Amino acid sequence: MQYRSDKYGKELSMLGYGCMRFSKKGNSIDIDKAEKEIMEAYNAGVNYFDTAYIYPGSEAAIGEIFERNHIREKINIATKLPQYMINNRAGLDKYFNEELSRLRTTYIDYYLMHHLTDIAMWEKLKNVGIIDWIKEKKEAGIIRNIGFSYHGNTDNFLKILNDYDWDFCQIQYNYLDELTQAGVEGLKAAYEKHIPVIIMEPLRGGKLVNMLPEKAHLAMKESNRDWSAAEWAFRWLYNQPEVTVVLSGMNSIEMVKENCRIASDTPAGSLTDADFSVYEKVISAIKATEKVGCTGCRYCMPCPKGVDIPGIFRAYNTMYSESKKEGRFQFAQAVGLTKEPSFATQCIGCGKCEMHCPQEINIREKLKEADKALRPLPYKVGINIVRKFMFRKSKA
Repeated sequence: MQYRSDKYGKELSMLGYGCMRFSKKGNSIDIDKAEKEIMEAYNAGVNYFDTAYIYPGSEAAIGEIFERNHIREKINIATKLPQYMINNRAGLDKYFNEELSRLRTTYIDYYLMHHLTDIAMWEKLKNVGIIDWIKEKKEAGIIRNIGFSYHGNTDNFLKILNDYDWDFCQIQYNYLDELTQAGVEGLKAAYEKHIPVIIMEPLRGGKLVNMLPEKAHLAMKESNRDWSAAEWAFRWLYNQPEVTVVLSGMNSIEMVKENCRIASDTPAGSLTDADFSVYEKVISAIKATEKVGCTGCRYCMPCPKGVDIPGIFRAYNTMYSESKKEGRFQFAQAVGLTKEPSFATQCIGCGKCEMHCPQEINIREKLKEADKALRPLPYKVGINIVRKFMFRKSKA
């Protein structure tokens, strides 16, 4: 296993264990199977285990496994504050103490503000006293490192990143998301601040394995590499020195062994020009199924009315390259659930964006088309309800 350092020089395994997708036995986690898989990873050198309050049964399961095998002091637990459920200072301790109990531990190595999509969510936490709360917990040694996990656009990521002295962060990132969400710009900005970056969704929830077009598989097959689709995705990430840990939700011994092998023999900078040519062909094959030829260059931004043009087009394209459900989910995260609305309906037709678009896209017409597909009536109603819940005023 290869390791990369956190902000303070502690070595973290390049492969992290994502604890959201354990196999089930009935309605509960198959604890015996999960234990075998976790211990296989641990014995191969994995020392970073990621869970969250809302992953059903996950915190309790790994707490039991770590305690039974006497390895708590030898591994790192990352878990998350359900910030979307916090409305006052008392809530911070309520959920944190429950997590300590579930995990059978007295401290958390890496603690994250879960699922931030907008600077407003962080501001809400500040209003209920999160800064003093973090200071108190860190001084007591109960939280060792503080960070945030993020799903939103690049601009909001940078605002959150620069607003506090973070110890680490976690982003969705893969060769298809290089220019979306926090993206490569966010990754490099964190690296420049010496903030470790944990990667989630390296396979886009399995889509970079199970939903690739035939031409993408053919490009991989015709290369001189005997790599699976998953290995191509992992190696693209490990090749980048800015990446600290890549999470994988492993639920078989075979998957654990394979992922540990890849993480053990992929140093940064190991990919060749021929390899990058394959990635270009794969991405091109995926984009051939898309509706708008947007490259995510952001020359169209900022929109004077706040429309997130590349974010909307990215979600619209995902409806056809992956599924309607995934495209609409991506839209909700990156566009619909920001405090300041960035919907296509805010467009006033000024045409400023089209003047700067290198792809000469008819942006105004495509925005109308995308909005109609992304926001049918039930989704409009659902997003409005969730927005009211997420951005309600905090009680000090």
